[in-house]
Amino acid sequence: MAEERALPKRLTSLDAFRGFTIIAMLMVNNPGYDAAFPRQFRHAHWGEMITFCDLIFPWFLFIVGVAIPYSASSFHKKISGFLPYFQKVFRRMLLLVFFGILIDCSINKRIVIGLNVLQLIGLAYLGGAIIYELPRRWRPIIAGGLLILHWAAIRFIPIPGVGAGFFEPDKNLIYYINQHLRPYHLAGIVSVVPTAALVLIGTFFGDLFRDKNTSIAAKLKTIFLTGGILIALGILWHLDLPFNKSVWTASYILFSAGTACLVLGALFSIIDIKGYRKWAFPFVIYVMNAITAYFFSIIVRVHTVQEWYTQTASGEKITLWKAMLNFWTDLAGINVGSWLFTMSYICFWWVILFWMYRKRLFLRV
Repeated sequence: MAEERALPKRLTSLDAFRGFTIIAMLMVNNPGYDAAFPRQFRHAHWGEMITFCDLIFPWFLFIVGVAIPYSASSFHKKISGFLPYFQKVFRRMLLLVFFGILIDCSINKRIVIGLNVLQLIGLAYLGGAIIYELPRRWRPIIAGGLLILHWAAIRFIPIPGVGAGFFEPDKNLIYYINQHLRPYHLAGIVSVVPTAALVLIGTFFGDLFRDKNTSIAAKLKTIFLTGGILIALGILWHLDLPFNKSVWTASYILFSAGTACLVLGALFSIIDIKGYRKWAFPFVIYVMNAITAYFFSIIVRVHTVQEWYTQTASGEKITLWKAMLNFWTDLAGINVGSWLFTMSYICFWWVILFWMYRKRLFLRV
């Protein structure tokens, strides 16, 4: 128990991991020239093996799950009862969906109501947070059941006029459902099933970290061992239904969760156990104002540098965004310049977030 008390109350490793995924999201959202980025920094096309880029979003959902036991415990210490807890979770989901719709409308320059990144995070969080309130023994059964249900539907439910078991870009059950739900702005709603399962998987590790009766060594062993098992199960399931981000196949969910376990376990060992925390501070800054880092970085970009124009020396009219990209690529070439362009935007927001941190200004949903 003396060893356990040496751990900090707040997991800096979890904050560092979350900050890393936010930075990675910003990198994906603000690319220079695609050709300048190695394949691992671009999303895989249908039928290709998933890349590092494809792991970023599921890692964030896993982290959302790990954080649920902490937030739920904190809430229940202040207010008892399921209804107030549900109201808090539902309110947070609505805010995330609202911010997601604002992003989509801004990017498309018209009213767009659908299910994109923030909307899916909100709905998966809602499902995971509510199911978390059930007895602990039911959660693994439900998580596994959701993944099996999703897999079985794709494999065995026939597509009208096509048949069952097809898994091609425009010929699979999820695509068929999304096409029919699109007029109702619900395309993508089926993805809540596997992503809620991913959030639930994360809650097991939140419970593990909070368990005062489990030694640090046992926690570390459990997260690495479970991560290896999840990766193995994901690879085996991949042989039947391949990894696929757009469909959120069960194999992809398990593999992503397993790799997230390994990353979090490594960070937990280095930061929280060995105490090397200072290097993680730049990542933690993004967590202190996560909604600012993601939502406002997109909104500001869309409504300023991508809408404001300037004129080149040759008289060509281009956006400020294009002008900045040209500046960096003229300075360092296409490959290096594209990276400098992306990293300069990420660093710009880090400075703003650091200023907010110093001023104790925190915007949270």
